[in-house]
Amino acid sequence: MMPIPADCRQILLCLAPAWDAPDGHLQCFRRLPGGAWEPEGEALPVTLGRNGLAWGRGRHPAMSGLVKQEGDGRAPAGVFSISAIFGYAPAACVNGLPYLSAHPRLRCVDDPASAHYNCLVDQASCTVDWTSSEAMLRTDARYELGAVVAHNADAPKAGCGSCIFLHVWEAPGVPTAGCTAMALADMRRIVAWLDGAAAPVLVQLPSQVYASLRADWALPLWGGAALGDLQP
Repeated sequence: MMPIPADCRQILLCLAPAWDAPDGHLQCFRRLPGGAWEPEGEALPVTLGRNGLAWGRGRHPAMSGLVKQEGDGRAPAGVFSISAIFGYAPAACVNGLPYLSAHPRLRCVDDPASAHYNCLVDQASCTVDWTSSEAMLRTDARYELGAVVAHNADAPKAGCGSCIFLHVWEAPGVPTAGCTAMALADMRRIVAWLDGAAAPVLVQLPSQVYASLRADWALPLWGGAALGDLQP
């Protein structure tokens, strides 16, 4: 099965210069009626996990190599659906994707022993069986606006990584614990562009792996910063 679904018309292509790189660039692509991919806008800088990338659980087949684990400080590599938008605003127009308004009870559970592992839940309406979770309403701007990356989402496997988002970075160049982060203005641009009817996906890979898989996975031709600039 091809990792890019037939009904997908939007790809966020994020490339890093190497597996251990804590940063990269992200380019938006839309599928034209004939099937070709066209870049939209400029490639934008992003930060990744502090230890780089590792293969995640998503739409792609199982791959050999380093596999993402809970707490490894790596962002997931592979192909992942974008399943929801979240933010501090009480409501937002998000073009057909579900919107989750952050409030003090909204948590993302990162305890592998919990039945709610890797789920966004209202802790007032479920049994709290976890010892660790992410508060979605923070005192900083990092979750002011973001998107849920469907990593390890289909029957979540304990310990394989949780709470993976696109979100606002702490500061330019500051890596994350495993998410993909960017400037607030860029996050706003991405959210305004995403369309739930277009079945958007995030494709996140080291540049050399992308070059080797592009034809087999029918991925867009990189249209942002020169691919050579993303080599280690």
